[in-house]
Amino acid sequence: MMAHQAALNRVWTKVMLEALYRQGVRHLCIAPGSRSTPLTLEAVAHGGFTLHTHFDERGLGFLALGLAKATNNAVAVIVTSGTAVANLLPAVAESMLTKEPLILLTSDRPIELVECGANQAIVQTDIFSHHVTKYVGLPSPNTAVSLNWLLTTIDSAFVSQQQNGGSIHINCPYPEPLYGGEDQSMFEAYRGSIKSWLASDDVYVRYELPVVGDYSESVNRLGLEAKKGVILVGNTSLTIANQAAALAQSLGWPILFDPQSGQGGDWQHYDLWLQNQVAHQHLSQADFVLQVGARFVSKRLNQWLKEQVTSGTRCVLLSEHWDRINPDHLPMTHLSVNIKQWLGDALAMLTSPQYAHWGDDLTRFASATQHLSAPSETISELDVAKSTQGLPEGIPLFLGNSLIVRLVDMVSSIHGRRTYSNRGASGIDGLVATASGVARAEESPIVMYLGDTSLLYDLNSLALFSHSTKPNVIVVTNNDGGAIFDLLPVPVEQKVACYQMPHGFTFQHAAAQFGLQYCQPQSSDELESTLLNHLANGTKTLLVEVNTPSEEVGGHIRSLAQQVKALKLPHLHHAE
Repeated sequence: MMAHQAALNRVWTKVMLEALYRQGVRHLCIAPGSRSTPLTLEAVAHGGFTLHTHFDERGLGFLALGLAKATNNAVAVIVTSGTAVANLLPAVAESMLTKEPLILLTSDRPIELVECGANQAIVQTDIFSHHVTKYVGLPSPNTAVSLNWLLTTIDSAFVSQQQNGGSIHINCPYPEPLYGGEDQSMFEAYRGSIKSWLASDDVYVRYELPVVGDYSESVNRLGLEAKKGVILVGNTSLTIANQAAALAQSLGWPILFDPQSGQGGDWQHYDLWLQNQVAHQHLSQADFVLQVGARFVSKRLNQWLKEQVTSGTRCVLLSEHWDRINPDHLPMTHLSVNIKQWLGDALAMLTSPQYAHWGDDLTRFASATQHLSAPSETISELDVAKSTQGLPEGIPLFLGNSLIVRLVDMVSSIHGRRTYSNRGASGIDGLVATASGVARAEESPIVMYLGDTSLLYDLNSLALFSHSTKPNVIVVTNNDGGAIFDLLPVPVEQKVACYQMPHGFTFQHAAAQFGLQYCQPQSSDELESTLLNHLANGTKTLLVEVNTPSEEVGGHIRSLAQQVKALKLPHLHHAE
């Protein structure tokens, strides 16, 4: 053991955290642990970070993910060694797919304590495999390695993240002693090589990425004004969704918004009306598809897109990265661009589109679909999904996975609302924790919707809402298990026991355990008034539980589908 090792651990960590700060990191999430002591103490001592703590590393990773979603900045995570590191994998996998930037500072045993039976030691080298953008395996802090090397290594990792998104994993093996080390005066000479950097406030190595002038040539090549087109908007920011809407309006094209975009339009409820043969054929007149973002919730929209492109319709995908986003392996043009700038350039260049308003008749199908209903004696899951339409302006929305996001896509319409979800890997783990991160970054109350199995999976993350003084609302639809499997062709004999897995739990006592308010509305009107009253007057988080029969929602969806298929609108006939 090197003399003054605790102090040297702190010196390295102080430099590393300052480098992260200068790269723009402002939020730092910490789980308890001994091996991570140098990181934790220096994070506290730094004074420039907003610190977030959680006892569960899996939830901590998703908390960081939510912060990164809402801030569009890198968020750092500090955990101890061993399985604490492995618990970050679900959030890391999601960040790789949806490109939120995380910095994983994982403490480790020094190399001499790995694979020899030492306590709380696992092989952490490349533990996240290809789920991270960059892996950095640091040596144990020692004076044989310069601090200049440490800084260039960190700055190099950041430029990889700026280009590709996703997570950086920095593995930090700390020898003992881990505590103490406040007196670091014996390392003044060692710090001398970065003296000028310490006295400045700049990054050590500045990478200047190429700046795109304009996209006029790219836009011109597409000849948008001569197309009978449609715009599909997927998992984008609200700003980009609004730009896409402006472009669609100028072109006179239909535009279909996924709920993840936070925007809606006159052609919503397409997951339902695409089941109507006349409406389907009318939309299929399109000879061009401009796709902004991806990962559409609607399976029917994905099927329609596949049919169109397979039959010769050209599809152009706008994306910020080169990652393949083409699950049906269709022939298409993939433009890796600054989407906001590309759409702005396209809008500025338009003059006289030839096929303006060609899809306007489809808005009548959307309107008729909106007014369809499925009879229910009490509040239904469709009522819950529709309640997203009536939330106060400016309140961010978080949509869980599985059934609720599909119902919102079918029967609701979100207009101009910052909307978040985890639709990369689309897991049901970590949803509550992610929503908590979003709420903290937004600095406003948030409303989240999720299912009962999702809430059970992430139940201990309710602790992240325990001390919030904002009137957050968590709406859980409790259909006693995985009701979504009632919509899938699972074997009837095994559906209940092996897929739906009914649990018989309710959440009133869970709310009490974590200090949350609780209510169980019995009607759609009561749900709506509960949401509005709490958001206006509440002072802490409210858990709203809506109980429904397990097979009811499947019947409602089938009823709506039958009604949509039977819709006949005057003066709108089969396309030639």
